[in-house]
Amino acid sequence: MIVGAALDADELWRTVDQERSSLADLLESLGPAQWDTPTRCGDWRVRDVAAHLTVAARFSTGRVLREMLRARGNWNRMIHDSAVREGSRPVEQTLSDLRAIVGSRRLAPTTSPREPLLDLLVHGQDIALAVGRTRDMPRAAARDAADRVWTMRIPPRPWPLPKARLVATDIEWARGDGREIRGPIAALLLLLTGRPEAAGEWAARNGEPWSGAATGR
Repeated sequence: MIVGAALDADELWRTVDQERSSLADLLESLGPAQWDTPTRCGDWRVRDVAAHLTVAARFSTGRVLREMLRARGNWNRMIHDSAVREGSRPVEQTLSDLRAIVGSRRLAPTTSPREPLLDLLVHGQDIALAVGRTRDMPRAAARDAADRVWTMRIPPRPWPLPKARLVATDIEWARGDGREIRGPIAALLLLLTGRPEAAGEWAARNGEPWSGAATGR
């Protein structure tokens, strides 16, 4: 069982850079058809998810404001539509963008450095699971991301929290009340972000125990 404090800022950004680099390596190995594979992230394809992961570090404040106007002030619509538009570009451009933002510390408005970490950990699994790959998730980073989801207020959390007590089996972390769901912190993070099926699939692929077949929502 891993214990320890939350990641400090330097550790967090190092992890973000490592996740960007390793995800770019995974994406570079995909064939053309795999880029168009549907994921469990709404109607996004792999190419849309990958493009989304570059947006916060590339868009200026003015570009974000223009995108918000285009989405009539709807934050979630802006995130969705900008990803689909960016995802329609050649995949080589998305790969280049992802590698170019390694080392970037630019953040989207109203977000903290934990948002890019959360995005990379969860969307990295969206991509990997969609194309039948196994992708590791650093446990200390997943714990920090899970805490971010649990406490998220601004920007508003788009997923309801499970009505259960979540207990990690591979790191010291537990939150909530009620029926107990036990599993690796990576699976719990996927559950917390509205991906119960992906949580079970991640645990099964990695040979980890998982008691979250029913989410208890």
